[in-house]
Amino acid sequence: MRSITVLTPTGTLGYGFDFLAFKRGMDFSPDVIAVDAGSTDPGPYYLGSGKPLVSRFSTKHELEIILTAARFAQIPVIIGSAGGAGTKYHVDWTAEIVREIAMEKKLKFRLATISADIPVERVKEAIQRNEIRQFEASFNLNVEILEKTTSLVAQMGYEPIVKALEDGAEVIIAGRSADDCVIASYPIWCGINVAQSIHMGKILECGAFSAEPFAMDVMLGFVSDDHFVLEPGSKNRYATRESVAAHSLYERENPYIQKGPGHQIDLHKCQYEQIDKRRVRVTGASYERDNEYWIKLEGAAIIGFRTIAIAGVRCPTMIEKIDFLLEKARKKTYEYFSSKILNIEYHVYGRNGVMRDREPQKTISSHELGLIIEVVADDQETANSVCHHLSGTLLHDHWTGQVNTSGNIAFPYSPSEIDSGPVYNFSAYHLMKTPDPLELFPITFEDI
Repeated sequence: MRSITVLTPTGTLGYGFDFLAFKRGMDFSPDVIAVDAGSTDPGPYYLGSGKPLVSRFSTKHELEIILTAARFAQIPVIIGSAGGAGTKYHVDWTAEIVREIAMEKKLKFRLATISADIPVERVKEAIQRNEIRQFEASFNLNVEILEKTTSLVAQMGYEPIVKALEDGAEVIIAGRSADDCVIASYPIWCGINVAQSIHMGKILECGAFSAEPFAMDVMLGFVSDDHFVLEPGSKNRYATRESVAAHSLYERENPYIQKGPGHQIDLHKCQYEQIDKRRVRVTGASYERDNEYWIKLEGAAIIGFRTIAIAGVRCPTMIEKIDFLLEKARKKTYEYFSSKILNIEYHVYGRNGVMRDREPQKTISSHELGLIIEVVADDQETANSVCHHLSGTLLHDHWTGQVNTSGNIAFPYSPSEIDSGPVYNFSAYHLMKTPDPLELFPITFEDI
C-alpha cells in the first residue's frame, strides 16, 4: 500500500527541537517537511502590529537546519501561518530569511509564497450579500468595525498549498493557514485519502505534544489511504494510545467532528492501536465536503496604548485590605483624569491573578502579593501619566492599622512604569463564504 512520510520538526517554527531527533527523523527518508508557524493563541498583537511571533535568530536557526536537510534529500518544505499571524509582512519576512539561508548555503529551489491578506472591500461586499457568519465572536461584523481594522487575514485550507505543489514549488511559505491542512497538503497532493491526511495533520501540527513526555520536538507521520502511524523522532519519547487519542481532542468543541475550511472530518469510528512501545496506528476518520466553502477571518484593530507597573506587596496590613485599597486608588485616579478615556486593570498574583473572578480560593493565604497595574489610554503619554499617578497613590496610601508611613509597594524596576505600546483586539473572528478555495490566496513563484 502506498504511504507518505511527513516529518514535522516542532509544534511552532522557532520554538525549538532536538537536532538528534531531527537527524533520526531524516533517516526515515521523509517525503516532505511540514511545519506550522503561527496561532491566534498569543492574541491579536502580532496580527495587528505585523511583528513576528518568534525572533529572527530562532527562525533562521531552525530554518537553516530544515532547508539544508530538505534540499540534500530533494524533498519539499511547507511552512504555514508564517511569522505567527500569517500576514503579507510575515510571509515576506520569512521569505527574506529563506533567501538569506539559500545564499549562504548555496541552495537552489523553486519558492512559492501564498498570501492570506483579505481586502477590506471584499469583506464589505460579503456583508452586503449576507455571506458573513459569527464564529467565536460576541459581535456582528459590520462596515464600521472593518474601517478600524488594521490587518485582516483568512485561514486557507489545503487547496492553495496543493496548487503550489502542482506548479512545482519546492519550498512553500504560506500566510495564515488551517494548521492541520499545512501538514496534510502534501499527502493530499499525492492522492492519499483526505480524511486520514487531515486527521494526521491535526495531531502532527503540535509536534511531539502527542508523545510522552510531550515537548516541542520532532514527530513523524506515515499516512496511507486507510490509516496513519505516528512515531516521535526522539528515542526518548513514545507515542501511546492515550497520548495520541488525547491529542485528537485538542482544541476541539466537538470530540468527534474536526471542522476546517470547506469540510469536516468525522472521528466517530476512529480506533487507536499500539503497534509497539513507540508507535500508534490510527484508523477510522471520514471526510465530508461542505456544500458551501467558508473561511475563517481574523482581523485586528488598535484600541489604545498600554503602560504597566510591576510591584510587590509585603506589608501584612496592606494585604489584609488589598481589595479596598486598590479600588479606592482606581476611583481616585479616574476622578483625577476625568477628561481622559481610560481603562485601569489590576492583576494580583497570590490572590487571583490567574483566574480572576473564577478563582475558587477566596481567602488570601500568601505572605506577599505580586501586583501588575495596567492602564490603557488613547495615547502612550496619557497611559504613562495615569499609571505613574496610580502607582504613586498606592505607594503613599494610608489606612487604619498601618504601621509604615510610606513604601507600601516595592518596584523591581526603575522606571517603575513600562510602556508596552499599542493594544489590539480581534475586530474580526468570523466566517466568510467564498466560491473558490483559491480565490483569496494568490501564489507567487520565485526561482532561488
